[in-house]
Amino acid sequence: MSIPRAPQGHFTLLYFAAATSFTRKQYDFFPAPVKVAQLYDMLETKYSGIKAKVLDSSALTVNLDYVDVGEEAGKGEAGMLIHDGDEVAIIPPVSSG
Repeated sequence: MSIPRAPQGHFTLLYFAAATSFTRKQYDFFPAPVKVAQLYDMLETKYSGIKAKVLDSSALTVNLDYVDVGEEAGKGEAGMLIHDGDEVAIIPPVSSG
């Protein structure tokens, strides 16, 4: 998958598996900065129902590092920011068998 570079002042959000099926996209660009704790609400506004059907059971990475969204929400103003040029990914659960 070849992803174009995010426009200046934006970050890239990558979708995989169920997130791709739900949004019908492989990626989006969003204005930066934004708090990690606000990201899921932003996505719910854009893609109604995504929180319950995808995000609540998914992991989140920022620049390949896993981030605990619930923990970030508890930090308030001290919570982590997603910056211009960052790469964020929604990683749905993986089953093994």
